[in-house]
Formats: sequence, C-alpha cells, structure tokens
Amino acid sequence: MKAKQLITIAALLVLFAFGVSQCFGHDRAGTDDIDYQIMVQRATQTAIWAMPGVTLVDFVKATKRDLGGKQNDVVYVTKPFDSKYGFLTANDVTAYCWGNISTAKGPVVIEVPAATDKVSYFGSIVNAWQQPLEDIGPAGVDKGKGGKYLILTADYKGDIPKGYIPVKSDTTELGFAFRPRLYNGATDLDAAEYAHTIKIYYLSEAENPPATTFLDATHKFYSSLPVYNHIYFEDMNQLVQNNPVRRQDKAMIALLKDLGIEKGKPFKPSDSQKSAMKEGLKLAWAKMQKDFTTEGRILKPLWKGKNQWMFWNFAKGQAQLGFPFESDEMLLIEERANAYFYVTYLPKYLGGGTFYLTGIRDSQGELFNGKDTYKLNVPKDTPAKDFWSVIVYSMESKGFVQNALRVGLSSRNTDTMQVNADGSYDVYFSPKAPEGKESNWIPTGEEFFLLFRLYGPESKDFFKTWSLGDVEKVK
Repeated sequence: MKAKQLITIAALLVLFAFGVSQCFGHDRAGTDDIDYQIMVQRATQTAIWAMPGVTLVDFVKATKRDLGGKQNDVVYVTKPFDSKYGFLTANDVTAYCWGNISTAKGPVVIEVPAATDKVSYFGSIVNAWQQPLEDIGPAGVDKGKGGKYLILTADYKGDIPKGYIPVKSDTTELGFAFRPRLYNGATDLDAAEYAHTIKIYYLSEAENPPATTFLDATHKFYSSLPVYNHIYFEDMNQLVQNNPVRRQDKAMIALLKDLGIEKGKPFKPSDSQKSAMKEGLKLAWAKMQKDFTTEGRILKPLWKGKNQWMFWNFAKGQAQLGFPFESDEMLLIEERANAYFYVTYLPKYLGGGTFYLTGIRDSQGELFNGKDTYKLNVPKDTPAKDFWSVIVYSMESKGFVQNALRVGLSSRNTDTMQVNADGSYDVYFSPKAPEGKESNWIPTGEEFFLLFRLYGPESKDFFKTWSLGDVEKVK
C-alpha cells in the first residue's frame, strides 16, 4: 500500500474517532451540557403546567405581604379597582371581595349571604389549580338564598351536618372571588357592607364561630400578578409543599426534582438550576404569549371575516364539564395554561350575565402598540341591559397599565363623556389624550389589549344581529 493511501486512511480514522466522541459525549463538558439542557426543558414544561396554581399562590402572598392578612380572611374594597391593583384582567367597575382558604387544620365553612334587594353575589370557589368547585349566589348552587358552603378534603370520612352545602376539594388550599351585582340605586359602599356578612370558620367552631377578619384593600397597593423570574419557581415550590400530590400531577412532580423542588424538602436551588429555570421560564412565557396572539389557540373571531374582536376558544367540552381541563385521556396542560395566563376564577357554569370580547389587533390586523392613537366607536344600541365597559390591559403583565389616570371607560361614565350625534361614543386609546377628547380617553403607553364587556346581554345570541366595529388607528 502506498504511503499516500496510508495517510488518507489514518486521517479518516482520526475523524471517525472524533465524531464518535462528539456523538456519544465522552467528554465531561458534553455531559454537563446535556444535564443543563434537560433542566431547561423541565423548567419550561413545569412552568406551563403550574400556571394556574402559581397565580393562586400569589393571591396568598399578596394578602400577607400587602395587607398583613392570612388565609381564611376576607379581603374587600369600598370602590372599584384602579391602576395600583395588580390582577389578571380584573374589571374597574366592581367592588370585589376575595380571599384564600386553607383546610390544613380541618374542614372550613364559608357562609355566603342571601341576595338582598340591593346586592347579590356572582362568583366561585376554586381549588389550588383554579378548577371551579362551586359557584355561589343566584347563579350558583344556593340560588341567591345564601348558604353554608362546607369545604372538605378529598379524603374526609366524617358525617356532613344538615344545612351545609358540601364542596370536596382535592387540594388543601383554595381561593374565592365574589363580584357584587347592585340593584335599586345601591352603591359600592353597600357592596362593602354586604361583604362583611360573609363568615369563615372551621367546622369544629360551628357552634360558636369566631369573628371573621375583614381586610380593607381600598387605599393600598395589592398585586397578585404572577412574576416571571425566580419567584415563579418559589411559588411552584409553595404550591407543591402545601397541597397533596394529585394522581394526575405525579409525572410533572417527578420532573421538578431536577430543579430542586421535592415535597417535604427545602428549596435550595444551585446556580446551575437557577440559570436553567430562568432560561426555561423565558421560553414558557414566550410560548404562552405566542398562543395568546395566535388566532385559534386561545381566542377565535366572534364575527368570522367581519372584524378583529375575539372570544374564548375553550377546549372542547370543558365549559360543559365545569373547566376541569381534563379529558378521558389526558390532563389538558397547555389549554389550561393558555386560559389562566390572562384570566382568573372561571365559573363552574357559564352564563352569569356577562359577555367578554377580547381585542388584540386593529382594523388592519396589527397588534396594538403603546405609541399610536386608536379609536373605538361604541354604538348607541349596544345590547347590554346593565352596562358596557372597555378596559386597557398590559400585553406583558395581563393586568392594568400601571400608574394610569384611568384603566377603562363604561356606559356608567357617559354623563361626562362626549356623545356623537347618533348617540354613539368614540373611545380613544393612546399615550396622551387627543386634544379635546380627554373625557373619552384611556391611557396606554405600552403594548396592550382590550376587553369589551357586556353586563346583562339582552339575549344569548345577541351577536347574530349586532356587532362591534373594529378599533381603528387614527392620526
């Protein structure tokens, strides 16, 4: 064999050996990189899986941090929310009351008051994963008569006393949010007084219940918005530590071990784990954000081919089942995350007297930005028996735009708004108010989206004969 051929064969063998070492990762650096990339993947997938649970944890943390409260307290306001409150797509026309429940020390009773001629409640009790367990008030199981909702753990074996409405939960921690509906000239102060008729106590204290603690959040900063940094995984750890591991979550719980989250153990992630979680969470947020802005994944057009207004594209059958986000075959992790990425507290039963339209694009199909000026014409014949409302939300946080003069306008503001000759109203969205249009203006200043709500829609199929025009970019 010639020397030139021997040199060629030797070179090929060297290249082959190098390729094998690269493919099978015999070097230590290659192995370490694989481990890190696996952590990133697991951080991404578990962040999407835990989305609704993290939000409930943030309610607990906000009540403790911002109000000095605790679980089993009732939080209320004496006037609607403004931009200092951090909530996922809350409205600015309702004096809510809300709170978190823990059954760690035994079954808990929530006494919901009966509807009066001034105030009633629409709302839900949800488990730690935001699965609605029961609706309350006229649209709920008590039908407006009020009731003692008894929160029981899934393994509760005792008797259920007469006069209670049993609600079984597969999690130790729960949440509730009640929205007041006002009648006969009632005010937000009436709603606040009504909130004080709620009672929360342990079943063991039923014969002589202690006074419920009420926390007034009216003039205080309060933020329950999820935070997409290391805190997100601290919240995930709290979710795991404070609740039983459900059968449907075991596979995802197993993935958390690589991130330093194990039930019954302290969460002390290494620098490498912290870095992987940061990288994975960034990808998870980008995925949920893409789904939010991609037609058909979370939202779909209400008037196909007519304009840009969208409504929820719930996974098939979930609304009828009460939003468990499960099918016979699987846990619907992605669909659940997509919903709770921008909302909280879905009702168990739809049809509570509110219809939501979501706007993310203008009449040309472009996403709203925080620099341009936009205009929406709200027709005189908008089919809302109670009132209509339009609110600006941050595209990044899914909460109110912070430090804004106002976050929305509604037909309750029409006494101060300019009205058109045909009885319609033009609402403007921009960083600065268009000259002479201050009363009809909602500030932006960052990328945003809109929710247009109809309270008390005139019929279930009103949208077949009425439509809301596109939001137009104006000079």
